[in-house]
Amino acid sequence: MKYFATLASALSLLASASAIPMEQRDDVQTVHLTFHGGPAEYSLAIPADGSVHATNNAIAVNIIDAPDYNALYQCQFQTQGDATLVSSISSTGVNQILVGPPAPITSVSCQGMCVATWSDCYRDGQYVGPCCAGYCAANKCRPWVYPF
Repeated sequence: MKYFATLASALSLLASASAIPMEQRDDVQTVHLTFHGGPAEYSLAIPADGSVHATNNAIAVNIIDAPDYNALYQCQFQTQGDATLVSSISSTGVNQILVGPPAPITSVSCQGMCVATWSDCYRDGQYVGPCCAGYCAANKCRPWVYPF
């Protein structure tokens, strides 16, 4: 009988714990993108929450700067017409996406998180996430180009 009383109290604890709503997280990363098309450019700052954001700009973009986010792999870019997106790094170490042939970007959607430069990409042997603007070495996200 004591077994059933213990089991009943454990089940009641479990039921009450499962009734508590899960915590909502509001710590979505912000993605900063600069779109270049010849001498013109425009910038967007959007949350990496998966929502689609129209650019409302008709500039034929050939380079997208993504200084603080792994945008080629974690964002979807809708172009007007067919275009190929390729990863690149500027001479100053900024993540860039090359667009060829140049085309207007009609919308952007980003989702996920990435790890800032000099932060842990591995912690206690566990992978934390991809580096936003660099590569992972010795458990730290390191910049593509060192500022010497």
